Amino acid sequence: MKQLSVVSGRLSVGLIVFSLIFSACNSYTSSTNSSGSYKTSETQDAGYSRSNSNSMMMSNSTAMNSPSAPEMQADRRDGSYDAETKGERYAEISENPFLETSRAPLSTFSIDVDTASYANVRRYLNDGQIPPKDAVRIEELINYFEYDYPQPVGNVPFSVNTEVATAPWNAKHKIVSIGLQGKKVALEDAPPSNLVFLVDVSGSMNTPDRLPLVKQGLKFLAQQLSAKDRVAIVVYAGKSGLVLPSTNNRGEILNALDNLESGGSTNGGQGIQLAYKVALDNFIQGGNNRVVLATDGDFNVGLTSDHELVQLVENKRRSGIFLSVLGFGTGNTNDSMMEKLADKGNGNYAYIDSQSEARKALGEQVAGTLYTIAKDVKIQVEFNPTKIAGYRLIGYENRLLANRDFNDDRKDAGEIGAGHSVTALYEIVPAGQSVENDGIELKYSKVEPSESNFNDELLTVKLRYKEPNETQSKLLIQGLLDRGNSIENATDNLRFATAVAEFGMLLRDSRYKGSANFNNVSSLAGNSMGSDLKSYRSDFLDLIRKANRLRN
Repeated sequence: MKQLSVVSGRLSVGLIVFSLIFSACNSYTSSTNSSGSYKTSETQDAGYSRSNSNSMMMSNSTAMNSPSAPEMQADRRDGSYDAETKGERYAEISENPFLETSRAPLSTFSIDVDTASYANVRRYLNDGQIPPKDAVRIEELINYFEYDYPQPVGNVPFSVNTEVATAPWNAKHKIVSIGLQGKKVALEDAPPSNLVFLVDVSGSMNTPDRLPLVKQGLKFLAQQLSAKDRVAIVVYAGKSGLVLPSTNNRGEILNALDNLESGGSTNGGQGIQLAYKVALDNFIQGGNNRVVLATDGDFNVGLTSDHELVQLVENKRRSGIFLSVLGFGTGNTNDSMMEKLADKGNGNYAYIDSQSEARKALGEQVAGTLYTIAKDVKIQVEFNPTKIAGYRLIGYENRLLANRDFNDDRKDAGEIGAGHSVTALYEIVPAGQSVENDGIELKYSKVEPSESNFNDELLTVKLRYKEPNETQSKLLIQGLLDRGNSIENATDNLRFATAVAEFGMLLRDSRYKGSANFNNVSSLAGNSMGSDLKSYRSDFLDLIRKANRLRN
C-alpha cells in the first residue's frame, strides 16, 4: 500500500506538470495568433495544405520555435497569408504618409503598369466579399482603365499630362495628376516576337479558373500573332520540359495548348530557367524577346522563396529578355510572388479572373502586354515650397525610389507598353515654406519667393526613360501651374482617376480617406465616363454598388 501511494503521488505530480506545460503552449500559440502576424484558420478549407517556405503555417509543435515579432513582420511584408486572405499571399502595404515640403521637397518613384489588383478586387466583390486591404493596390486600380490622354509628338515614346483640382474628400487639399500615354503601335508595325509561354501544369492548376482559362488566354494571344512571330511552350510541375520548340505555325501552337494537362508539384524555378534558355536560344536581335509566365504562383519545389526566385529573374533580365506574368486561380494564389517577378523581370503583371479579362489583356491590349516602348521609366517631382506645404503620393508604395536613384541609370524601374497609359496622383496641402536639401540641386530653393519667381508653378515633373534596347536614359521636364480648378471643372481623366483612388482608399479603410464615401465615388465616376466604348467604366459603377452594399 505504501508503494502504491508513492506511485500514485508521482503520477499526480506528473499530470500537474504536464497540464502546466500544455497550458503554457496553448497560451503561447493563442497569443501568437492574436498578434495579427500569423493567422492559420481556414487555410485547409482554402486548398493550401502543401508545405511551402512562405506558407507561414504554425502548429503547437512549431510555436515554441517561432520567430520574434520583428521577424514575423518582415515575413508578412514579404508576402504571407492570414485568415483574412484565406491562404492567398499579399505583400503588406504601409500607405504613403504626408510629407512636409520643407523636409522632403523631392518625391521619386518608378512607374507601374500592372493591372492585377483591379481584376483581383473585382473577383472578391463579385464573390460577395470585401477584399483584404493588402490586395488593394490603388495605382493598379487607377491604371486598369484607359484615359483620353493625347498621343505623343515626335520621337518621344509617351506624352506627359499634368492637371490639378480640389480633392473631393478634403476641400482644403488638392489633387495633382501626372498622366503618361504610350505611343500606339499597330501589330503589323511592331518588331518580330520571340515568345516563350511558360505554363504551370502542376496539380494546383487543375481547376476551371486555372489551366483551362490559361489555355483560352494564350490562344487569344497566339491568334493575334503574325508569321514573323515565333512561340515556344515550356511547362513545369515537379519537373520542367519543352512541349513545343519555337515555331510560327499557329496550328501547332494551338494544338500544343489544347493538349496541356495538369498534375504534380510545382518547381517554378526550374521552369523559369528552361524558359529563359529557350528564349535565349531563339533570340531575335532588335525584336521582342519575352517569357510569358502563366501560374497561380504556388511554387513549392526547388527554389520556393520570394528572394531566390526574384534573384533568378533579376539575373536573367540582363540577357534582354522581358517577363510578363499572368496570375490565375483563388485560394492559394501567391500575388506577392507574381508581382515581384514581373517587377524585377522588366515586365507587367495581370490577373486573369474570367474569359473577358483574358480577352482584354491578351487580345484587345496585346500590344501593350507584349511590346515595350520605354523601359526604366522614373518620375521625380519637385514641389514648390511657396505653394505646397505637404504632399502624399497615392499608391505606388512598393515603387518608391531614393532621390539619388533618379539619375542612376543602373537602377531598375518600370516599363511602358505600346498604347499603355499610366497615371499617378498626389494629394497636396497648399501653403508655402522654405526648402533646404543638402546635396540635391533644387530649382525653387535657389530664389526668394516673389511674384516673378515660379510663384504660380506648383511643381516640376522630371522623367527619365530608356529606349527598349538602350542603356542610357533620356530626360523630360515639365512644370504645372495652378489654375484654381474645382474637381467639378476638371477633365474626365482627372475626375475618374480620382474616383478610382477614392474607391481604393475606402476598400483599404485608409486613414487619409477624409469624407470619402461610396455615394460620392459613384457620383464622381458617373459624371466622368468619357466614351467608355468597352464598358469598363460602367462595370466599375457596378463594383461601387457591390462594395457599398457589403460595407453597409
